[in-house]
Amino acid sequence: MTDLFPPWPLFSAFLLASLVLAVTPGPSVIYIVTRSLVQGRRSGVVSVAGVALGNLGNAFAASVGLAALFAVSSLAFSVVKYAGALYLVYLGVRMLRSSPVENSAAVPAAAPHPRIFRDGFVVALLNPKTTIFFVAFLPQFLNPDAPPVFQSMALGFLFVAIAAVTDSGYALAAGAAAPALRRSAVRRLGRRLGGGVFIGLGLFAAFAGSRGAK
Repeated sequence: MTDLFPPWPLFSAFLLASLVLAVTPGPSVIYIVTRSLVQGRRSGVVSVAGVALGNLGNAFAASVGLAALFAVSSLAFSVVKYAGALYLVYLGVRMLRSSPVENSAAVPAAAPHPRIFRDGFVVALLNPKTTIFFVAFLPQFLNPDAPPVFQSMALGFLFVAIAAVTDSGYALAAGAAAPALRRSAVRRLGRRLGGGVFIGLGLFAAFAGSRGAK
């Protein structure tokens, strides 16, 4: 069981990064809050469940892909790790430079709960950026000496669970959170926080990989 998670210092970094990334307001959070405002908190929680299941599917797909890639060559681990680090830095810079318009979400029309769940699942599952994110994010916390598929699945599930909890908090507190999310200062702070975390993760992964190679 201990092989599924990295040593505590690195694991604590994973938990902290996952929490910060999960609470940072983004399109999915804005959508969940808006859905909760349009049809109530229950509809918001249903949308959270659909998005979480779709994200979990992407996490599993990324885990299988990483395991297959690492099985081909041990060098692939380092290549994916550094490529993922660069991608995280790119995401951070892009988030810092993004405008509030890019992070806005359209107001969804009212819909029955099964459709809300299905739409959330399909949107999350068919978003290629989510799979790319997991491919870039998870290898930074994997031990190359242990089976990567089980490690990445465990970490991916944990990340999705953390995001589902924070998203549920947004849905349940939509009435209080939505006005704050519309303020440009808070939206700007969220982008800076998330962008800083992405850049920090990329730099951390690059330097950690360099130390591990010595």
